[in-house]
Amino acid sequence: MTRQLPLLRGTLDSLVLSALAAGPLHGYGVADWVRRTTDGTLQIEDGALYTALHRMEDRGWVSSEWGISPHGRRAKFYGLTPNGRRYLETEQRDWQLYVAAVAKVFSAGPGRS
Repeated sequence: MTRQLPLLRGTLDSLVLSALAAGPLHGYGVADWVRRTTDGTLQIEDGALYTALHRMEDRGWVSSEWGISPHGRRAKFYGLTPNGRRYLETEQRDWQLYVAAVAKVFSAGPGRS
């Protein structure tokens, strides 16, 4: 059984941009990619996802256009802009530093340095 974890504050944009790094997806595709990639540990609620997509579109990190989903329905597809790709690269570097630092703290054990 997979344990679901809440999204950490500030991670939603990075997760969404990571999902879009390989190419445009519609909202459900983004949420499904995150769920599948994390083996169900992280799931994005629809309301949070679409709010984030609209915010990132306003910031120029993603663009959108209407298309047809694989199920034959009209859907809005979101793609990464060059600004979004640069932001994602910076975020990925910062997260890798953060994760490495936390891992050092956990591996040091209590009261050791």
